[in-house]
Amino acid sequence: MLRETIRALAESKIAPFAAAVDEESRFPQEALDALVSSDLAAVHVPEEYGGAGADALATVIVIEEVARVCASSSLIPAVNKLGSLPVILSGSEELKRKYLGPLAKGDAMFSYALSEPDAGSDAAGMKTKAVRDGDFWVLNGVKRWITNAGVSEYYTVMAVTDPTKRSKGISAFVVEKSDEGVSFGAPEKKLGIKGSPTREVYLDNVRIPADRMIGEEGTGFATAMKTLDHTRITIAAQALGIAQGALDYAKGYVQERKQFGKPIADFQGIQFMLADMAMKIEAARQLTYAAAAKSERGDADLTFQGAAAKCFASDIAMEVTTDAVQLLGGYGYTRDYPVERMMRDAKITQIYEGTNQVQRIVMARNLP
Repeated sequence: MLRETIRALAESKIAPFAAAVDEESRFPQEALDALVSSDLAAVHVPEEYGGAGADALATVIVIEEVARVCASSSLIPAVNKLGSLPVILSGSEELKRKYLGPLAKGDAMFSYALSEPDAGSDAAGMKTKAVRDGDFWVLNGVKRWITNAGVSEYYTVMAVTDPTKRSKGISAFVVEKSDEGVSFGAPEKKLGIKGSPTREVYLDNVRIPADRMIGEEGTGFATAMKTLDHTRITIAAQALGIAQGALDYAKGYVQERKQFGKPIADFQGIQFMLADMAMKIEAARQLTYAAAAKSERGDADLTFQGAAAKCFASDIAMEVTTDAVQLLGGYGYTRDYPVERMMRDAKITQIYEGTNQVQRIVMARNLP
């Protein structure tokens, strides 16, 4: 029922704007409005904070179905979970009440600020600092590759509070867009997901109350990594949706396109490509849904399974979207057809929330 609901919403309220959002590199406001009006913009927020209380699998299905028509739009529910999960996992009751309510209502979005210009895969090498000043912390630094930056009201920011302790000297904070000293760089000019703004976040003597620290001092990096165990599965879901959208479009196209006097779908070479695409998507779906169930239960092997789902599903998304372009031939290579956009959008799923090379390191260190 959830899938039917979100698919109907995605096809009627999000899909019609997907090409324009990509072409104009603009935020998909129509998608945000549609998701908020249906209480689907942050479904993961627990009921006690005004949210829908959706479990990890239901959240995955929402992201998958939105990504099937517009990858940029699927980053609204996905990044709302990424940005707010540190608060849910480690934040005080006061922080949860203050920030999760507006997120659930759709009054605010939540971004995640971990990466920096010189700290990408080596996130523990960050330079952003937070210095205690009485009942406040003062933050200085630059965060890069921040999804939905400038649109989101709230940011989970990781900063060094004790430079002598490397990862154990990093703490997490909630920073608000309206805090004095917060500003944003120009939107990055990207290959795909052009409707989701990616910008630098500048922190210039940003003074915030001490109670905005998420968890204890020095636990920020551990919270960041624990968050990614859960949210890599949302990227797997996004990749899965992009791949499914490409297969669905290609399947319809080959039944209509005629060459040599018959639909190209009648040729075995085409049938085998479609069969492989469908088989690989289904394998990715099973891995992703199983990982979502493990996320919900908090299973011991979640780190491996989350990395495996993200890595496998994103590799499959790149492969399937490339094949979809091939199936459309010259038409697939033009912007008049959506598979070109889907192929560009798929690429980022192999890169963000940890490159697939990093996922393989994570898996190797956590072999079941």
